[in-house]
Amino acid sequence: MRGKSPMKVAVAATAIALFAAGCQTDSTPEAPAAGGTIRVGSSEAAGLLPGFDDSPSIVVLRTIYAGLVENDNNDGKVVNQIAQSITSDDNKTWTVKLKNNYKFHNGEAVNADSFINGWNYVAYGPNAQPNAPFFGSIVGWSDLQSEDPDGEEGPQKAPEPKAKTMSGLKKIDDFSFTVTLAEPFVGWPATVGYSGFFPWAKACLADTKGCNETPIGNGPYKIEGSWRHNVGVTVVRNPDWAGASKGKPDKIEFKIYDKIDTGYADFEAGELDIWDGVPPAKYKEAKGKYGERMFENPSNTFTYVGLPLYNDNFKEVKVRQALSLAIDRQAIIDAVFDGRFSAAQGVISPNFEGYRPGACANCKYDAAKAKALLAEAGGWKGGKIVLWANAGAGHDKWLQAVGDGWKRDLGIDYELKVDLQFPQYLATGDAKKFTGPFRLGWGPDYAFLETYITPLYSTTGSSNSSGYSNPELDKLIKDAAAAKSIADGIKFYQQAEDLVVRDIPVIPMWFGRTANVRSENVKDYVYNKIHGTVYTEITLKDPNAVK
Repeated sequence: MRGKSPMKVAVAATAIALFAAGCQTDSTPEAPAAGGTIRVGSSEAAGLLPGFDDSPSIVVLRTIYAGLVENDNNDGKVVNQIAQSITSDDNKTWTVKLKNNYKFHNGEAVNADSFINGWNYVAYGPNAQPNAPFFGSIVGWSDLQSEDPDGEEGPQKAPEPKAKTMSGLKKIDDFSFTVTLAEPFVGWPATVGYSGFFPWAKACLADTKGCNETPIGNGPYKIEGSWRHNVGVTVVRNPDWAGASKGKPDKIEFKIYDKIDTGYADFEAGELDIWDGVPPAKYKEAKGKYGERMFENPSNTFTYVGLPLYNDNFKEVKVRQALSLAIDRQAIIDAVFDGRFSAAQGVISPNFEGYRPGACANCKYDAAKAKALLAEAGGWKGGKIVLWANAGAGHDKWLQAVGDGWKRDLGIDYELKVDLQFPQYLATGDAKKFTGPFRLGWGPDYAFLETYITPLYSTTGSSNSSGYSNPELDKLIKDAAAAKSIADGIKFYQQAEDLVVRDIPVIPMWFGRTANVRSENVKDYVYNKIHGTVYTEITLKDPNAVK
């Protein structure tokens, strides 16, 4: 999942349980009633194929697809799902053996080809799948990429890549294959539970456009009808699912909203059973109103303000440091969010092994130092600074507080630009067209601190929206990946974090806290600390309440 979340961040799977996941329930000892329809508030997805990396997409994908591994809802430990085993003698060549009893919703067998062909499709550059960089560690990935000679907007077309399949993927038999990495990576199994590694049905590969509208997954739920854009997605229990948990509700209705306040209002009106992410302005009221029906838990979601280093105004490191030092994070958290977030002390979650309190000296509010650094850099020469965020997600108020601080402490005037819906907002960032600081969020794809470093700050990082490039950091990441143990790797990633918080390609803001509410009809509410709300395990007191 990525950092591309309009309202909240969904978190993908892990194969290395570095911290525990939890399950919260208010059920009675007797067996819970299953069935019924769970109505869930969501936002418009970018797509419903495993190649998409945004949070709204992943939330739906995790109900209709299943991966090689999954996290247990009670203790966070990895359990094999489709995989029978994933093993390696050298952390470079991994052998994956599959269970042979899983099928796609159209009856196709989930086999080695389902993974090999699907992964090759996502990785193939011309297919323009956002999750393509996740396969970058596999031998042959670079042969599936090509560079447009005159950029995306030029008249020339990019040449065909050298290959269409990664040489590092080898089929052994129908239910086993090997994956060879370009370099050893002790944490590689941690990546394969992420939704980008879900398998693909042959029918989907033959008609990706049609499958995006009517997905053919392999999970405990399957789509009912088709994706109703900007309205909703409904999934129903898959009777042929071979997994241990058959899914509790008969249906899950994802109702799509473009504004967090609108969705929350529908929840309050009784139109939804689950709303993940209470609007900040409603937090105190909701806490008093819903009591035990409001679930709170420390999260690993990371909010940051990216700085467009491709813009001349942000290339000087002292300017970036000054902007970071001139933000009073705790004051904003207290005033806007009622104190329910944790001011960032670095770029790694406090829940992760390898976290160090106080890692970021440039994250402490110091107006005098900020003013001095800006003066040393020759002052601000960019005129009115433009602060960007996606529309309808409630970011206006805290971004205004950031701008007010810069105006007060640094004398920099500002304006807000929050009129783009999330897909357009992401496209603007991907095209490197942000003209000023921009809001983004990030959630870990697996419980290994590398997920907070490589994608965001390596030169070729899949979510490096700032355009940051530091050869020293790239080397540290490479050294970490080649480490013989998790503990050794962590030391290198910590050194990489030191460079990030020195160079400030993004301004760390805070780590989140879940604030999810549920209707009176919800009996069992299940929360996985890695994934968030487990919609497939929710039960209702009266399954017949919604027809």
